[in-house]
Amino acid sequence: TMENAPILPIRAELAVTDLIPFGYDKERSFFALTLARPQWAEWKPGQFIMLRPNSWNCELTWARPFSICRVTPQSLVLFFQVAGRGTKEIAKLKPKDTVTVWGPLGTHFAVENKPTLLLAGGIGIAPFAGYVEQHPVQNQLSMFFSHRLPEQYYPVESLTRHIEVETRYEQKQEDLTGTIQTIRQKMEETAKKNGLVLACGPMPFLKTVWKNALELNVSAQLSLEQRMACGIGACLGCVSVTSALYPDKEKAGLPVQTCTKGPVFWAHELNLDAQ
Repeated sequence: TMENAPILPIRAELAVTDLIPFGYDKERSFFALTLARPQWAEWKPGQFIMLRPNSWNCELTWARPFSICRVTPQSLVLFFQVAGRGTKEIAKLKPKDTVTVWGPLGTHFAVENKPTLLLAGGIGIAPFAGYVEQHPVQNQLSMFFSHRLPEQYYPVESLTRHIEVETRYEQKQEDLTGTIQTIRQKMEETAKKNGLVLACGPMPFLKTVWKNALELNVSAQLSLEQRMACGIGACLGCVSVTSALYPDKEKAGLPVQTCTKGPVFWAHELNLDAQ
């Protein structure tokens, strides 16, 4: 595993440079938000930021968490879905509007020179765009992506430019059953190669990956998308329950803050049955 010293977060005021809607629905619920690049020394795929538009008044107090989708020399790109009042307002941002960003925050995905299976469900595809771009051995990577809206709602193309991506459009129960079977099959193949599994998506999706990881004894990391309010571990609003194998023995079997101890955890260190 390639590890570095901890990455210290910074607070920055950034200008919006673009906001592009994905898909064709009238609601316009999926967006790629491009901001000016913060002056980060570095960042790691799997980390997140807290974002608050500077135009918000006291009615919308809390910043909102977003996975870092990708970072270019000029910009920070976030991919998000409108899910509540905060994201609905963020979807109204225009070029030259300013936002306050705090980050990069949290733990990150492992980068290893071994067969690596990326498993994404819906909006969970977001952090993998940057992961694939940064990975030094792209031919070791493959992805399975399940989604409930047509493919054009998601940034799939930014991944298929670099790696092989198998997708499944879930429209009926048989599709969901097929997704569960495919995840199992691909994780079995990865386990045989002593590979690595990385997953991000909704909790039912992650529970499927988690159970398979424990049964197959395959090395796996999960990115938990909990509702975060402060992003610094102060509010205890985003806890996840650890297993007896959690490395901090004092916290083993207990809730820990997802924002500071996660959002990326090794599967064997979690107890998702307790979520």
